[in-house]
Amino acid sequence: MKKEPVAIQIYKFYLEGFKRMTWGKTLWLIILVKLFIMFVILKIFFFPRFLGRFDSSNEKQDYVSNELIERAITP
Repeated sequence: MKKEPVAIQIYKFYLEGFKRMTWGKTLWLIILVKLFIMFVILKIFFFPRFLGRFDSSNEKQDYVSNELIERAITP
């Protein structure tokens, strides 16, 4: 009998484990919803695009370098 590669064995192990889950599927759903909220919803409302108002990459570079310098100078 030919032995399967390790990657296939790991895949089958996790596939079988996910098929037999009862509470695990619900917990994974909760985890995915929380990640969606953290990375999508919060990004939209709390992290505006400051650099979106600049047209070229040179203007963006100048803005970032000036901000870093100003923040380093003022305590």
